[in-house]
Amino acid sequence: MMFDPMYFVFLAPAFLLSIWASFKTKSAFKKYSKVRTLSGQTGAQAAKTMLDRAGIRDVKIVPTKGVLSDHYNPVNKTLALSEPVYGTPSVAAVGVACHEAGHAIQHAKGYKALGIRSMLVPTANIGSKLGYFVMMIGLMLIFMSGGSAGANVVLIGAVLFSAVLVFQIVTLPVEFDASSRAKRLAVEYGIVLPQEREGMDRVLNAAALTYVAAAVSTLMTLLYFLARAGLLGGSRD
Repeated sequence: MMFDPMYFVFLAPAFLLSIWASFKTKSAFKKYSKVRTLSGQTGAQAAKTMLDRAGIRDVKIVPTKGVLSDHYNPVNKTLALSEPVYGTPSVAAVGVACHEAGHAIQHAKGYKALGIRSMLVPTANIGSKLGYFVMMIGLMLIFMSGGSAGANVVLIGAVLFSAVLVFQIVTLPVEFDASSRAKRLAVEYGIVLPQEREGMDRVLNAAALTYVAAAVSTLMTLLYFLARAGLLGGSRD
């Protein structure tokens, strides 16, 4: 398939949003990693405080390699904090750690959106691996031979790939809620003082934007393939 400028027309806004969100996240994290919390709590200590106050005793807090690779695994109840977060008493580290602890609290309290997201993981993984590839094959068939067969293949790929979009859409309230819990409880539990909330908010708000950018990118990818296959009234030429 030849170079298609329409691909960049569709994807350019999402691409720019992704770059901006990534820049904002890294910039905010770097800035507030240099601001020490007045409480002196590290990321690991802040996460433990959050869990203890919520009455959660069965979640392990462990260090993990990488930068901004922090995550909570509901399967084995492990809260993994990256090296710059785990042992660092900074506003950025505490913000990220409290956010991940927020996911553990969601799990313990049976937050429905988190459960739905966990159920969607296998389907989203399949859609991510196969959907784009199938859509590409369908579009190539259209450009080579035309007809409805290629469009049908694109449609099959789009259905598979849409599982990724559904997963990302469900992820948004999960992430927003975890950040909301982190911001409120970090102050309530004395992990950060009210005047330190601004830095924490900037780090978490920037990180949340990356999830929005990912969903927009997936949506625009779907729209591109559907439009180029003539399934949205677009041209195949």
